[in-house]
Amino acid sequence: MASTSDFKNGLCIEFNGNLFTIVQFQHVKPGKGAAFVRTKLKNLKTGKVIDNTFNAGVKVNIQRIERRPYQFLYKDDMGYHFMHNETFEQVAFQKDLINTPDLLKEGQNVEAVWHADTETPLYCELPPFVVLEVTYTEPGLKGDTSSSTSLKPATLETNAEIMVPLFINTGDKIKVDTRDNSYGERVKE
Repeated sequence: MASTSDFKNGLCIEFNGNLFTIVQFQHVKPGKGAAFVRTKLKNLKTGKVIDNTFNAGVKVNIQRIERRPYQFLYKDDMGYHFMHNETFEQVAFQKDLINTPDLLKEGQNVEAVWHADTETPLYCELPPFVVLEVTYTEPGLKGDTSSSTSLKPATLETNAEIMVPLFINTGDKIKVDTRDNSYGERVKE
């Protein structure tokens, strides 16, 4: 058990029967009345961020979570299979635990977040950017510029489809933002 004075960004707590991490907090001591703590809490299962106010000194249950490095091996009807980078132990995650499963390619390194007390996986996170090859896109027309206003669909090597600028061609390697499945930049070899 800890109190609101122990709050810090990234701390994992149990709140209303769910696991939340503290995204932001602010201790408030008004001139009149009791002190309180305003927080933004992110649900580890759903990813939803909520606002909550705690009275100062309220006791909360701190939960221990661990970030573990894994490498993506393959996908089958049992789920997505990963190998721990240090122990070589293999685990399978369901699609809903992975933030962007359509951008996973074999050999990709990811971080899995586990609830340390119950040894259950909470979510699996890809790096912020991944480099993927464009396997199909319509050819760009002569005179197309690198303006960010004109986009066309492109299929990547993982069969994901994103929008890319007109100057991107089949065979180009691009950097994709895994947080919103958007085009980042073209990667030079």
